[in-house]
Amino acid sequence: METAARFRAAVETRDLAALTELFTEDVRLYSPVKFTPFEGRPAVLGLLGVLLRTFEDFRYVGRLDGAAETSSDGEEAPSQILIFRATVEGKEIHGMDLFQFDGAGLIKELTVMVRPMSAVQTLGAAVLKGLQADGLAPGPTT
Repeated sequence: METAARFRAAVETRDLAALTELFTEDVRLYSPVKFTPFEGRPAVLGLLGVLLRTFEDFRYVGRLDGAAETSSDGEEAPSQILIFRATVEGKEIHGMDLFQFDGAGLIKELTVMVRPMSAVQTLGAAVLKGLQADGLAPGPTT
């Protein structure tokens, strides 16, 4: 089974452990709400754990295949896009996961894009709260 299909199956069954072997050690995840990427397998898996808890009614609805230049090294890499729909705190989200693979077929970059802006803001706030709860981001200052 190809990597993106294995990723899809793991997300659809909310199996975070199955995602671990799909990423390079130095994977980068580009978020729609944060300019700098999440870097490294532990950070990416931590974020994905929060996302799996945050998204409601998550489902993939399409797939596109091709190649695209990566952000990290500017080299063209085999790529796939999985299109998804979900809900977060009552907001409907339309989104895409752009996977870019290394020579062994592991995910070296994952870029997540979502719309509309109101959903991006709701998602960002919910994910930050989850990251803080898991000790992966500093808590709010008083």
